Amino acid sequence: MHCSCTEKTIADPACGTGGFFLAAYDFISKNSALNKDEKKFLKFETFRGWEIVANTARLCLMNLYLHGIGDLNSETPIDRADSLLGAPSEKFDYVLTNPPFGKKSSITITNKDGTQKKETLTYERQDFWTTTSNKQLNFVQHVRSMLKADGRSAIVVPDNVLFEGGAGETVRKRLLDTTEIHTILRLPTGIFYAQGVKANVIFFDNRPAAKTHWTNEVWIYDLRTNMHFTLKTMQMKYDDLKDFIKCYNSKNRFKRKETERFKKFTYDEITSRDKTNLDIFWLKDDSLSDLENLPEPDTLAKDIVDGLESSLNSFKNVYKILNKK
Repeated sequence: MHCSCTEKTIADPACGTGGFFLAAYDFISKNSALNKDEKKFLKFETFRGWEIVANTARLCLMNLYLHGIGDLNSETPIDRADSLLGAPSEKFDYVLTNPPFGKKSSITITNKDGTQKKETLTYERQDFWTTTSNKQLNFVQHVRSMLKADGRSAIVVPDNVLFEGGAGETVRKRLLDTTEIHTILRLPTGIFYAQGVKANVIFFDNRPAAKTHWTNEVWIYDLRTNMHFTLKTMQMKYDDLKDFIKCYNSKNRFKRKETERFKKFTYDEITSRDKTNLDIFWLKDDSLSDLENLPEPDTLAKDIVDGLESSLNSFKNVYKILNKK
């Protein structure tokens, strides 16, 4: 995010304990010479979040207060609510979010005999392009609806958002047409989600209604192929993102240059792919072809565990679906 965000609003519809807010607050504070009014705006008006879990929402508020965002005498910046239930009542300059992982939205129903069961939840919203129980696709649609006409966003999503058919294809096509999807960052497993689940960050800017598509090319950075991180012994650090930040070129992203890990794909190339698939990769996986230079045993073991856990998660979803029938 380029530092032009004084007196700009920043929202997170699934804010958790407020990590994105604290990072944005720290960035703005360090990179902007704020006057008295701008400091007041940053403290009381910049941030707005929603969190569905009561205890997590309280932790978020405590975190914000401890870091100088809002105070006990002002209106709370966090709503304890399901942000997907209705169209937003206000629009924002930036939306930064990492929605909770899980393909299906559900609601817990208590029966007359006291037993509980979960039922699939869909959101019937007129401002959504498609109705689906896929939680991730609903958040993508919701984020777009939260943006001002020139608002900008970054949203963390699992791979299925990039390749899934049906509602997924509809959402991708509408995003390409009505917004400018300019960057996708492909991340290794276990960074935002559980081991075995691959994450991506989609960066897109909102645009006003037009007769033609707004996205002309999508730049994809592959920080996944031949990259190995763990939560303990090989943690991802800021230095690991420096090359992506350089390639992203926030000061003028229209002067980007392709590198081994950073490639651009045109609108026509993407829409000609089956289901408008945005899960695009081009680097050769060395572990599959170079038998003489295999990764360390612990890295290979981690990759195997990731693959097994990913498969197990898929089987669990199938099992849940079969049990409902």
